[in-house]
Amino acid sequence: MASVPNDWHQRRARAAGGAAKPPSRPVAPLADRRRAGNRPCHLEEESISLRTPLPLLLISLCVISAVWWWLATPVSLTRAPIDPAAKLDCVSYAPFRGSQNPLDPTFHVDVPQIASDLEQLSHITNCVRTYSIANGVDQVPEQARRFGLKVMQGIWLGSDRVKNLWQIQTAVGLAKAYPDVVSSVVVGNEVLLRGEMTPSDLAALIRMVKAQVDVPVTYADVWEYWLRNREVYDAVDFVTIHILPYWEDFPVRARNAAAHVDAIRKRVAVAFPNKEILIGETGWPSTGRMREGALPSRTNQARVVSEILELAKREGFRVNVIEAYDQPWKRYLEGTVGGYWGLYDADQRALKYPPGEPISNYPHWKLQLAGGLALCVFTYCAAFFKSRRRPWSPRLPSWIAVAISATTAGALVGVAVDKMLYESLGPEGWLHWGLLVAAAVVTPVLTATALMSGRTLPTFVEVIGPAAQRTDSRFTAAHGLTLMVAIVIAAEVALGFVFDARYRDFPFAALTMIVVPSAALTLINPPSGDRRPIAETVFAALFALCAVYTVFDEGSANWQSLWTCGAFALLALTLLRARVAQSPE
Repeated sequence: MASVPNDWHQRRARAAGGAAKPPSRPVAPLADRRRAGNRPCHLEEESISLRTPLPLLLISLCVISAVWWWLATPVSLTRAPIDPAAKLDCVSYAPFRGSQNPLDPTFHVDVPQIASDLEQLSHITNCVRTYSIANGVDQVPEQARRFGLKVMQGIWLGSDRVKNLWQIQTAVGLAKAYPDVVSSVVVGNEVLLRGEMTPSDLAALIRMVKAQVDVPVTYADVWEYWLRNREVYDAVDFVTIHILPYWEDFPVRARNAAAHVDAIRKRVAVAFPNKEILIGETGWPSTGRMREGALPSRTNQARVVSEILELAKREGFRVNVIEAYDQPWKRYLEGTVGGYWGLYDADQRALKYPPGEPISNYPHWKLQLAGGLALCVFTYCAAFFKSRRRPWSPRLPSWIAVAISATTAGALVGVAVDKMLYESLGPEGWLHWGLLVAAAVVTPVLTATALMSGRTLPTFVEVIGPAAQRTDSRFTAAHGLTLMVAIVIAAEVALGFVFDARYRDFPFAALTMIVVPSAALTLINPPSGDRRPIAETVFAALFALCAVYTVFDEGSANWQSLWTCGAFALLALTLLRARVAQSPE
């Protein structure tokens, strides 16, 4: 309080008939009292500024740790997918590794590569099924003999009659040269499904092969096409059906896959009662996009394969598991999910489910957790050091927004990187997903500093607009450029789900790491302009429309789709809040 003149106190005392009292000592301001005490002022202010972020940081770290503890929880199965005491009946085998691609007619597999694979497979199975004789696969029977393996020799049929005859001639020669190895011949694989041959032409080729070999002959296709084309049944020695619960027209959840396989097998057995029904393909992918409620994952693959094998043992029917090794080249045809049906990975040739070891969807979860904790701490540090450079103390809502951004990013960055590693294919794919994940990692940090400095979400105009409207701040330009890259990639993904959705992956983790901090920033530091920018409005409409379409197209059981569409919707709302100043005339 301000001091009072001395003569005022004297006049008041004389009027009261008493002696004048000395004036009381004025009370010093709070800052002066702090300076007078033993504790320096800057330490007191520092303790106040740390009082909010430190508890929030601890909460964020605990939440991230709990999320990864839940995600990495292993699954226990009553029967391991690979049982050392009981070999598989048969497993589909293609020898291609890494960038090797059978779609390239000039590629030829070396003998040592095939021998190495078959030696490894001989420990888990009694038989391998091949699909063709091209690209050096015709060398499989000779090497299979060395390791005591039987071969279901495949013949690849298509619309090219010359190639068909070449395939048939070579396969017949192998059946005659290795009668102790080739246990059966599979004339054609899903050629009816692809519509490349008529049932009558296929039956004629099957009979032609039967006349030349002394082993059973069959044809392999999806179970529905056997029921639609019954005339093929009369030509074969046994019926080979494919039952892939994930690829059904109405996808089946992993927990119901074994029951679905059993029901379909019995249905086909009723339709074709006089011949053996071999399940020529069944299994589950370990990585890829969801189809309705069918979720590819390591634990689901292990569960489905183990339950189907247990069912086959109990019911007494033969099963060929698809497949021995992951086949990256199939991703060009079927998306990410097509490359991850193997019991072994493609590069290291390592068994995915070693007997006796726990099965987790994230076997490297400790590294992913460490990365998430580091990103969370870095985000808090960026916000804290930015706040120390401001003349005011940040509000509590700003720190809560930082906490939400840091926690979200820390919990999801491991998932985002994991998806990038599995889903990136070729230079374009790595550039596409790499830029999205990079934007997802950078956005929480940039947003945290913006929250502390009072800045709002940058607009396109501030980065690439007219010179008069561009920002002079390098920080704002970097933030805006990061957001632009993320929006353009997200728009490409959203449009892909509308026009070509079947094989596309859902980047829900990376998108959420970008959208949540951006939405929090616009909520805490709302834009102050007077005009809605055109670019943000167009993208907002695009994301909203694509989200609505995708939800109905993918169904309510697909949580990956719902999550991604939720991110699109929140991004649309965030972009709609964008404002810019009126352009100068």
